[in-house]
Amino acid sequence: MFDDWITEDVHSVLLVEPNFPIPSKSRNHKNFLPIGLLKIAAYLRTKSIRVKLIRLDDDDLNLVDGLKLDDFKNLSDKLDDFQPDLICVTSIFTYWAKYVKNTVSYLRFKYNGVPILVGGIYASLMPNQCKEYTGCDEVIFGIVCGAEEVIPAYDLVDVDYQIIHTTRGCIRRCGGCGVYQIEPEWLCKKSIKDEIIMKKIIFYDNNILANKYIENILNELIELKKAHKISYVESQSGFDGRILRKKPELAKMLKKAGFKNPKIAWDGPYKSWKSIKKQIDILVDAGFNSKDISVFMLYNYDLDYDELESKRVKCFEWKVQITDCRFRPLDEIKDNYSPHKRNGQTNNDYFIHEKWTDAAIRKFRRNVRRNNICVRHDVDYHSSLLERKKIPQEKAKIFRESNYEEVKDKLPDAWSPAIFHDVDEQDYFKYVGGT
Repeated sequence: MFDDWITEDVHSVLLVEPNFPIPSKSRNHKNFLPIGLLKIAAYLRTKSIRVKLIRLDDDDLNLVDGLKLDDFKNLSDKLDDFQPDLICVTSIFTYWAKYVKNTVSYLRFKYNGVPILVGGIYASLMPNQCKEYTGCDEVIFGIVCGAEEVIPAYDLVDVDYQIIHTTRGCIRRCGGCGVYQIEPEWLCKKSIKDEIIMKKIIFYDNNILANKYIENILNELIELKKAHKISYVESQSGFDGRILRKKPELAKMLKKAGFKNPKIAWDGPYKSWKSIKKQIDILVDAGFNSKDISVFMLYNYDLDYDELESKRVKCFEWKVQITDCRFRPLDEIKDNYSPHKRNGQTNNDYFIHEKWTDAAIRKFRRNVRRNNICVRHDVDYHSSLLERKKIPQEKAKIFRESNYEEVKDKLPDAWSPAIFHDVDEQDYFKYVGGT
């Protein structure tokens, strides 16, 4: 238990986000903010404990053998003279375990004798393996209850939004998802209005519409929007389409509350398309633009490439975007997939499902990217030669004003999202290379 480590001898706590391979421009992105550490920071402050947050990058800590203090001058400068009595390290995906291990190793070297705790997703999914592999003193499983009762310490980061949970856990048991392992208890808040401190809100709920008090939550947001106290609302996870079908009035409330970029999931087979279309229609009827709607699709899993590609084509017919999610096993502690490998990779590099191949994975990712570009720009074909400005300007202007049927025999890499594309097509590599 986390509170067991907060003794009367703990006056200063160092909070650390490892050097995960997140682009610098995305470090404060809503998908990557270390919200758990911010909550713990606020919780510790209620106990008059001094906190310091450091967010590592590759300039601070590189994955090298034989850690030496002299190798990390930049990191030492960040830490200045801070002397912690306890260190808390967060973790995210299991396949980024090596970054957690390396961080713990450095901190053990730097602060010999100071207890190190590791929490977060990887720690909660694989607690025993995490403790042994990283060498930490203890793994903190799940959420820290006391930290759930405070407003996160946003002063430690540079963001203009806040993150809120109205629920913990999930009512579903979807294959490939570890939420119910990390948050086994289904908890719902009745009100969140007193938590609002910023105009932009990102909900981190796993299934926000399943909250039994969702109407009350949405009414609070609607009133706050009318009073100009909030301006932007988004749910990081998708909306449960089965609930939308039972309660279509929720879609109208979501629109009135100011939700942007709604997402739903299409985990089932192609033959379930009528149900998905109904969910999209409910959102469109509520006032959402179809091209702002996104459909989650899990690939490299039980449904093969042909099934996923058929679903992609259907999404283009509906003029909605796709959020593609590559499946990795919940106990996978490495993933060396490279989007730049033109000669392919194998299961030795990253997990490839028995129904998939490296070529199929790369092909589907390319298809989704081009599909989304066409949806966003309301065009019926994509060309990387045009996108990368490899066509003379005057000729490019003519192409951009033409449709697919007019350019398909003139533009060598013209790609139509309305067509099913086989895995073995190599047009994209042939003309522009890439992934």
